[in-house]
Amino acid sequence: MTPEQRLAKLRELLALPQETEWVEFKHNNSQPQMIGEYLSALSNSAALEGRPFGYIVWGVEDGTRNIVGTTFKPRSQKGAGNEDLEPWLSKLLTPQVDFRIFDLEANGLPIVMFEVQAANTEPVAFGGSRWVRVGSHKKPLTKHRERERKLWLQLSGPIQDWSAQICTGATLDDLDPKARAFARREYKKKQPALAAEVDGWDDLTFLNKAKVCVNGQITRTAIILLGKNESEHYLSPGIARISWILKDEQSVEKDYKHFGPPLILAVDQVFAKVRNLTIRTLPSGTLFPIEVPQYDDWVMRETLHNCIAHQDYPQGGKINLVEKPDSLLFTNVGEFVPGSVEEVIVRDAPPEVYPNRFLAEAMVNLNMIDTIGSGIKRMFTIQRQRNFPMPDYDLSEANRIKVRIAGAVIDEKYTRMLMARADLDLLDVIALDKVQKGKSLSEDEFRSLKAKELIEGRRPNLIVSAAVAAETETKAEYIKKRAFDKDHYKAMIVAYLKQFGEAKRQDIDKLLTNKVSDALSDNQKENFITNLLQEMRKDGVIHTEGSKRWATWRLT
Repeated sequence: MTPEQRLAKLRELLALPQETEWVEFKHNNSQPQMIGEYLSALSNSAALEGRPFGYIVWGVEDGTRNIVGTTFKPRSQKGAGNEDLEPWLSKLLTPQVDFRIFDLEANGLPIVMFEVQAANTEPVAFGGSRWVRVGSHKKPLTKHRERERKLWLQLSGPIQDWSAQICTGATLDDLDPKARAFARREYKKKQPALAAEVDGWDDLTFLNKAKVCVNGQITRTAIILLGKNESEHYLSPGIARISWILKDEQSVEKDYKHFGPPLILAVDQVFAKVRNLTIRTLPSGTLFPIEVPQYDDWVMRETLHNCIAHQDYPQGGKINLVEKPDSLLFTNVGEFVPGSVEEVIVRDAPPEVYPNRFLAEAMVNLNMIDTIGSGIKRMFTIQRQRNFPMPDYDLSEANRIKVRIAGAVIDEKYTRMLMARADLDLLDVIALDKVQKGKSLSEDEFRSLKAKELIEGRRPNLIVSAAVAAETETKAEYIKKRAFDKDHYKAMIVAYLKQFGEAKRQDIDKLLTNKVSDALSDNQKENFITNLLQEMRKDGVIHTEGSKRWATWRLT
């Protein structure tokens, strides 16, 4: 690239929109590890955007795009082990991709440009970790599974949809007649304008129109949803099975039952086993309780239908529904493609890549799920309208999705808060639900709740704020959790020593432990008291006599 071409490329990059994910501008930050991670991120993002190269440019102020020059000299920079930067970076990029370094001048100021080839065989890693750009930020690719899956698809070519494959030798006789009739009724509910026409279709025409079969041939989707129980062998080594397991409060198994194809009928059979009791909640300001079922019927069905749609069938795992007195736990083998529930709710759109797409589309046509990708947000909205805890998505275990639906109010004050604050954004409700359950918040969730004065305290010991406590009639609980001013506790120690003359550490612990904020753990309470005593000693209010372990505290 000639000097003129380099300058033209710089002008081209400067004219791009701010959120271009295959270009990064920097001033002087030249940490070798950071450069390697950006090369990985830009190479992968360039592939996702269909660009041949990604670029890092030093000497341009990010945000303003002003040319400010740089002191970065890549040819004299060293990587780890005092190795020259360029071969060090090249060695740690896998698979190896070409990158070139260009020096140029703009407005009389030095500029450095790295041009990295787009990923072409598999996602590019640096030092074993794959990165990608999300907006203007560099993120681990594994945290953005939809982008990761899309990138793999682009680089490896189209992957065959397992659920769309034809079951060689299978015929209409392998499908359950009751399931076929049920599927017709549900299809007509979904497509009421076609109801009269549907009645005139033979079975194979209907199954083709509903996209359960392909050109009259029986697919794996047809066996999963409509197949006779004895036809499950067509899925081998995969299975289509749902297990209901009943456990008591101590997680001791009390009962169980397994259900196989046709799964379109098995869902009702499973829920006939669930003990969906009626419970009472008492809204604030009224003497009339509201009676509601433990579990919303739509939420239960959507959760189980999502397990069916997302199950990784070739692995041979079962879908499980574990019922306990206060919750339902749904589990299935597979990956949660969008990466996080929050991403689903913010985007409010189907994922670009979907496992078992043929199966999912058939389930939409047969009225089992609404629209691909939209059901999760509706689940959270329904639970919020019922003033119940939010669904818990546990994605911590590799290749397994766990969803817990609470069947009881966990914390009365949060229920009353939801009743009183209908104006809260759904994402804020989800974040407050995490506070209720003692779970950690993301930085964005923490900032949002803090800015709206919905929480107080320091992470991880967050509590409901005074404003919310007042609205939800939990002022006493708030005072119990909120820490008093330090002077309050110091005054208690002084009063004790005036009364009794001296105190051992265990005496002071007995005096204060139950009065220190309940938002603190036992270790944090102990450290709080230790720091309090040290402050009073430094201020000359109290002093110790004797060895450290057996010290006696007295007033100075």
